[in-house]
Amino acid sequence: MLARWTLCRLVTYLAVIPTAVAAQADKIPWVKGPTKGVLGTEASIGVPAGCLFTGMDGVKVFLEVTENPVSGNERGVVMCQSNATPDPWFVLFSYDQSGYVRDDEGSNLDADAILASVRSGTEAANRERKRRGWGTLSVDGWTTKPFYDRASNNLTWAIEAHDNTGARTVNHSVRLLGRGGVMHADLVTTPNQLAGLVPTFNGMIGGFTYQPGHKYAEWRPGDKVAAYGLTALVAGGAGVALAKSGLLVKFWKLIIAGIAAAAAALKRMWGKLTGRRNEMQPQ
Repeated sequence: MLARWTLCRLVTYLAVIPTAVAAQADKIPWVKGPTKGVLGTEASIGVPAGCLFTGMDGVKVFLEVTENPVSGNERGVVMCQSNATPDPWFVLFSYDQSGYVRDDEGSNLDADAILASVRSGTEAANRERKRRGWGTLSVDGWTTKPFYDRASNNLTWAIEAHDNTGARTVNHSVRLLGRGGVMHADLVTTPNQLAGLVPTFNGMIGGFTYQPGHKYAEWRPGDKVAAYGLTALVAGGAGVALAKSGLLVKFWKLIIAGIAAAAAALKRMWGKLTGRRNEMQPQ
């Protein structure tokens, strides 16, 4: 559950938050966990208690107010925070209809070459961020080098970065291979919270389910096959615009910079969902 002190802390910054952005954030239709989050027509995710979910009708707005580029492939976002994890964190889900990705590269991933591609993608995304007056990101390196699990058909890695103010962020990513494409799940948090959050994130991914007909094992000869393999998948995928393959910015830095107008909207929304309005009054 979002902690009382954190919600109060968010309200502190309302005086410097643009009204237009606050109005945007207020439109996000959040659903309180535990619930089943529908990720487009392809899949669903189990949303744990203490977290909020918005699907395709809210994820684009969420990315806009947190200063993250929108690709059009987004399917939903889970946002969480607790006393154990004082900084809010989120998991973004997006789906690439690339076709069936062959996993024969699973034991031969070139981490150095992949990291160079991720840096290129992030620099391209930075040009878009600068154009919009947003902060930029610089890639530091691997927190976890890419590895592939043949049992689950999941590809996992984690990359640490810092923004133009020096604040650090981590993208812990999983690519869930399917019959007609790949679901991207990106956990965005701070480096000091990552180790504690990975078990929670893995549990969430354990509740991920492709809809019948979309599972990796259901591929049949004649189905579309992706033009790239696992190596390119980590870097963003062949043919994916570089501006859309850069790292995501973490949420908390934006709040303390006075950018995330979701503070006021989150306060109102949480009160509507839980009826606990008194504990969200500013102190």
